[in-house]
Amino acid sequence: MESDSAMVAFPLLTTPIESNYRACTIPYRFPSDNPRKATPTEIAWIDLFRNSIPSFKKRAESDTTVVDASTKAEKFAQRYADILDDIKKDPESHGGPPDCILLCRLREQVLRELGFRDIFKKVKDEENTKAISLFPDVVRLNDDIEDGGKRLENLVRGIFAGNIFDLGSAQAVIFVDNSGADVILGILPFARELLKRGTQVVLAANDMPSINDVTYPELIEIISKLKDESGKLIGVDTSNLLIANSGNDLPVIDLTRISQELAYLASDADLVILEGMGRGIETNLYAQFKCDSLKIGMVKHPEVAQFLGGRLYDCVFKYNEVLG
Repeated sequence: MESDSAMVAFPLLTTPIESNYRACTIPYRFPSDNPRKATPTEIAWIDLFRNSIPSFKKRAESDTTVVDASTKAEKFAQRYADILDDIKKDPESHGGPPDCILLCRLREQVLRELGFRDIFKKVKDEENTKAISLFPDVVRLNDDIEDGGKRLENLVRGIFAGNIFDLGSAQAVIFVDNSGADVILGILPFARELLKRGTQVVLAANDMPSINDVTYPELIEIISKLKDESGKLIGVDTSNLLIANSGNDLPVIDLTRISQELAYLASDADLVILEGMGRGIETNLYAQFKCDSLKIGMVKHPEVAQFLGGRLYDCVFKYNEVLG
């Protein structure tokens, strides 16, 4: 992860950023709440993260890159559970009050302190291999749809389908989410369509591993495997496709802390796309930008569904146009 001094705010956020942006869609607490007592929303989210511990522990136990992984996985489970209990008793402990960014960061911190760098690596590699083999067929099926509007609709449906695993602009910036079908069969066919239309596309991926999210080095490797010998993505020139390291290391994103590289590449974009539940819904659903924006993702937590007044696995497609 880049040092704090190297992190900057996303240049297309509406200013002043301090009064217009907060990287948390669901308010965990209000100013009138007792700062020393956890709110019902905080308790619900702390419990959600606590319930995820066994699955993370299981992944950590099977990490062959870590010596004595089983013992260290047990330590992770205990330490993170203790931290969550502390926050429940005192919401201001461990850098609180909590939000989804803090709860994610604390989990990653404990894993990394114990030597776990990428506990989902094996499943990511497996899913990527499967999805790469299917990419040509998915692209050809889309190319066979003659009507441009229907083709775009089908590509968007593909993003939603891919997101289960875990449009006329001059330049688009897309914050990508999961490895496997999500990025390879969802985002990349969509990006290819934009390239076909003459759009410059910037794909922004995580600096460091987090859950099954695709990282910057992984995305570069995936795209190199998908390109033919002339550097094309099934017949489409990729000279306008740029891959950026977002500087992020979590499955959610705070857009006041991104890499200088991404800030430079995104400064004159006409469209910003945030894809996935963590980036597009849980942290940035109401984020306002100086340009058009699209938040797209699938609701995979009951708490999010309840807040939005929807159902589990509902799809969110939120397009905001900036007039003038």
